[in-house]
Amino acid sequence: YKDAKIVAMSPSATTPDLTLSGEYPNFFRTIAHDAVQAKLQVKFATEVLHVKKIAVLHDKGDYGKGQAELARKYFTEAGIEVVLFEGVTPGAVDYSAIVTKVRRFKPDLVVWGGYHPEASKIVSLMRKKRMKTAFIGGDGVKDDTFIKVAGKYAEGVYATGPMDISKNPLAIQAKKEHQDAYGSDPGAFFEAAYSAALALLNAVDKAGSTDYDAIVKVLHTEYVDTPLGKIRFDENGDATGIGFSVYRVENGAFVEQK
Repeated sequence: YKDAKIVAMSPSATTPDLTLSGEYPNFFRTIAHDAVQAKLQVKFATEVLHVKKIAVLHDKGDYGKGQAELARKYFTEAGIEVVLFEGVTPGAVDYSAIVTKVRRFKPDLVVWGGYHPEASKIVSLMRKKRMKTAFIGGDGVKDDTFIKVAGKYAEGVYATGPMDISKNPLAIQAKKEHQDAYGSDPGAFFEAAYSAALALLNAVDKAGSTDYDAIVKVLHTEYVDTPLGKIRFDENGDATGIGFSVYRVENGAFVEQK
């Protein structure tokens, strides 16, 4: 896309280097990157949960391992001992071996890098083995499917995800229109994707053309109202005014922690 001078925008790609490396001036996103997420996890774990040592697990994928490596980096810098850093095989039937290993190291917190299918299996197994170790994942875990699959074992699990924008009028309207059209709730990144579309359409409108340079200029300089709030994009291509919150599963729902 860069070579073709085409703007690319993602509602869900959180690898920091996509914007921070400077290699992709055509890339924009409507979600905060993983370094922001990792720093928030460290702040919450140290100031609220008061952890001293952690285990970091990941699914070996670009997204999950990337999250895990950032978590290890920032937790270590904060003086927290990382007693275990290990990848697991996605889609495996049984995670007993890694859960047993975690129990042996006795961490205060398990930090998960990856998506909700594996997280739900690991958490469920931990709780069945009567392990009360706190568990936190990223935006790949903050999905209602995680709660549906893990059931009662999801209770108390933490996850970082985009800030709660459920009271934003545009977010309410967009969700209602989706429900009216399809008869179901939209997915986890719906508002960010909707906002990306609005930002691109606004750029084309303000530029008065689909010229690459004109669109990029508008994206960097003009604010647009979206379900995420009023945004524009900084010099790196990251949307301004957005970020992550910490959520906890309480009574079968993710509740934002203040």
